[in-house]
Amino acid sequence: MGDFFNTVMFPLYWVVSVILMGWHSLFSTVLPADSGWTWALSIVGLTVLVRAALIPLFVKQIKSSRNMQMLQPKVKELQTKYGHDRERLAQETMALYKDAGTNPFASCLPILMQAPIFLALFRVLNEATGAISEGLGVLSDADAAELDRASLFGVEISNRFIGAAGDWRVYLMCGFLVALMTVTTFITQRQLMRKNMPESALTGPYAQQQKMLLYILPVAFAVGGVAFPVGVLLYWTTSNLWTMGQQFYVIRNNPAPGTPAFDAKVARDTKKGKVVPAAAAEPATPTVIDPPKRQQPKKSSRNQRRRR
Repeated sequence: MGDFFNTVMFPLYWVVSVILMGWHSLFSTVLPADSGWTWALSIVGLTVLVRAALIPLFVKQIKSSRNMQMLQPKVKELQTKYGHDRERLAQETMALYKDAGTNPFASCLPILMQAPIFLALFRVLNEATGAISEGLGVLSDADAAELDRASLFGVEISNRFIGAAGDWRVYLMCGFLVALMTVTTFITQRQLMRKNMPESALTGPYAQQQKMLLYILPVAFAVGGVAFPVGVLLYWTTSNLWTMGQQFYVIRNNPAPGTPAFDAKVARDTKKGKVVPAAAAEPATPTVIDPPKRQQPKKSSRNQRRRR
């Protein structure tokens, strides 16, 4: 099973090592090749390149999230209508998502796409910093040994919180990175729920999913982070900072209609003298035209009937 997994993942090991060594060669022109800063910046460069490549998926995630928000009133109607039949409710809900061209799992795409990159980087660093430093992909044995010895503030990039053997510098470095990972994840999720979700979407199943992620993801990072080497923590922390900044930009400049962030943008644009379309400033509410009332026939007197 292990050989099969390595065979499937080997192309990704190769890609990760190529990008890592490419950045290392670039930073080696201004910094010592064996410096911990050179290797740390190479990992940051790898992260930035990976996240830039995932921008199209992020855009798809944003569109899907907005569609999910706008569909919440209809989802509530389905819950009221089919609440007694879970199977029928699930079928009707999925049909609603399909007709709207949205996918409830699209918000997980960036995380799912990053998982193989994360595993590949973990394996590359693990091989380089094991008992016998071995290269992987284009990372040679000499490069692996150099990476194994590289240190940042007196902490080797290969060090883990678990197994620090009482070294307070390792505890401090790993603890700081794990805490930063946890805090940035929490802030990102909270920012999404407080500023870019309409009130109508805060009580549906999608909102419940977001509330669960608000606490589950930070806890998962905090628990799992203590077992990762500093290099992997550096990758994941940089990725979280990218996500937080990217989401802040989208919420500020292209918020979903009917949300606090949208109202704030309209207020900023109005203050700057920009013309805000009436439809954008206040989402139009559908006009309901009452059907004409049926008029009851009037009773005719006997004289009126004779005249006819």
